[in-house]
Amino acid sequence: MKKEILDGAIQLRRQLHADPELSLQEHQTKNRLIRFLREHTTFRIVDRGNWFYAVKQTDFASARVIAFRAEMDALPMEETLELPHQSRTPGVSHKCGHDGHMAALCGLALELEQHPAKNTVILIFQPGEETGQGALLCRELIREANISEIYAFHNLSGYPEGMVVFRSGITQPASEGIRIVLTGKPSHAAEPEQGRNPAGALAAIALFSQKLAAEEQEGMLLCTITGMQAGTGDFGISPGDGSICLTIRSDSESRMKELERRILEYAGEQAAQAGLSMEYRISDVFPETRNHLPCLEKVKQAAALAGIPVKEMEDLWRPSEDFGYYLKECPGAIFYIGNGGHYPAVHTDAYDFNDRILEPAVTVFRNLIDLM
Repeated sequence: MKKEILDGAIQLRRQLHADPELSLQEHQTKNRLIRFLREHTTFRIVDRGNWFYAVKQTDFASARVIAFRAEMDALPMEETLELPHQSRTPGVSHKCGHDGHMAALCGLALELEQHPAKNTVILIFQPGEETGQGALLCRELIREANISEIYAFHNLSGYPEGMVVFRSGITQPASEGIRIVLTGKPSHAAEPEQGRNPAGALAAIALFSQKLAAEEQEGMLLCTITGMQAGTGDFGISPGDGSICLTIRSDSESRMKELERRILEYAGEQAAQAGLSMEYRISDVFPETRNHLPCLEKVKQAAALAGIPVKEMEDLWRPSEDFGYYLKECPGAIFYIGNGGHYPAVHTDAYDFNDRILEPAVTVFRNLIDLM
């Protein structure tokens, strides 16, 4: 990349980092990206409300359509690092690197202004990846625009800086959140028999869910308790309501749904035995993300053309990714670029996107366009 293009992408990344927005609230982020692309490129902008895409059309008769995806949302985490570009939004920060993913797509747009491609390029800027909702809003574009292939990258700590990392087949698991609410009857702590306290049922559900996941011998099946609550801790009150929140994930959507079924069935039994009413809600649903082998081979070729080292992951990366929804619609692949062997992990306080991996990301994307 030319220095001025790379510097422009880095500057944009830091501006995006300073003004983060939560899932499905990325209005300022979207407007800043649109302004940038309109000021610096000839891409055609198509505004879809809470998301948009940008198109670089080509006149080649044999042209195909290739798409690249970036996420616009940040996390509900406080910025604790002292950075020149630190978050100005209390309780919200780009601790997953989506600011870098957006900057990479804009860097690619700048590159294509300098060196036009033989294929039509669509850049998708989607909302709500962290909650699994964004790709569901955008995936219809695959058919609307006759997209042939789609690609994305994620930054990944624990691997050498700039290395392209990939996994064949399932690369990130399916997951969902379950919130179970039990309601009984409060009473004085001296007379618990006069009430219906949900604590015992919640404890049983927690132990049962962990036992189910631990018994699985094949593939990946994981159940994480993310919250439990019953009462306020007041020593004079036996609570009458409570809840438990769990995240379940698996390398198979069908096995994940079976785990969900068994947990909810058991919870219903525990609630009935304790005289409690039960409600539940499923949210943050992510599909399994399965790479297409021919597209993954192109990723490896694109890296090799630039002299970028590649490495195959033995195990899938456990965080879920809604990019899998696109891969159900057309061929494509998501790959990873190493932040560094000891670089802070995403979703941690110490993390900030590594600007040095912007260039390899853009370079691989650029090469993929010509490999169509």
